[in-house]
Amino acid sequence: MSPEELAAFFAGFRVVDAGVPLVRVGPIGDGGYLLPDDLEGIVACFSPGVAGEIGFDVELANRGIPVHMIDKSVTGLPEPHERIDFEPLFLGTRTEPGWTTLTDWVERRAPGSGDLVLEMDIEGAEWAVLLTAPADTLRRFRVMVLELHDLHMLAKRSTLQVVSAVFDKLLDDFELVHVHQNNHEYPVPYAGFDLYPVVEATFLRKDRVEHASHRAELQHPLDSANAAVVVDYPLDRRWL
Repeated sequence: MSPEELAAFFAGFRVVDAGVPLVRVGPIGDGGYLLPDDLEGIVACFSPGVAGEIGFDVELANRGIPVHMIDKSVTGLPEPHERIDFEPLFLGTRTEPGWTTLTDWVERRAPGSGDLVLEMDIEGAEWAVLLTAPADTLRRFRVMVLELHDLHMLAKRSTLQVVSAVFDKLLDDFELVHVHQNNHEYPVPYAGFDLYPVVEATFLRKDRVEHASHRAELQHPLDSANAAVVVDYPLDRRWL
């Protein structure tokens, strides 16, 4: 992978100020995310990937938003909540025993109308899920917050092609409004770039954007290091 190809990828998008303030949902540190303060009227949250910390999901549930969670690698939720349901399923590119596609899950669980939130942390499987999900399914989500894994592998042409295809698809209908590095893993230097293995990316559907302007800084006052005892390296400014 040449530095020029990598530079062209980062030049293809920008983190924007959508004219909607960002708020933190969930705990300080790991498990909390910055979302646009545009949650009024959201009818459900879909949250694949369950860990020991579900403060994000609990906070949305406490706001009256039903939350649907799936993960076949765990036996259940770390804490019960009347507005959170759980199914032992993996999210994937086809529906079969133990697996569901995003479309089938949404059609089975979501109301017939109304905007949704997607919070996805599925350890690298997100690329195939997003690449194969129909655009009509993705457009049901007003806000998406995605844990994007393996971005240090952008140094490989095959990874860059997949990631570029996903970004091109998402940016047809969404603006990238926030990016935060997950400092559980150190950045990987390559050809003058700092490539983070995991970043948290928040997208807002374009019809909810009041105005789009480039952010002057990536860091937000509400950002918090995922791992408090590890150096929190800044994200490469090429994301701007």
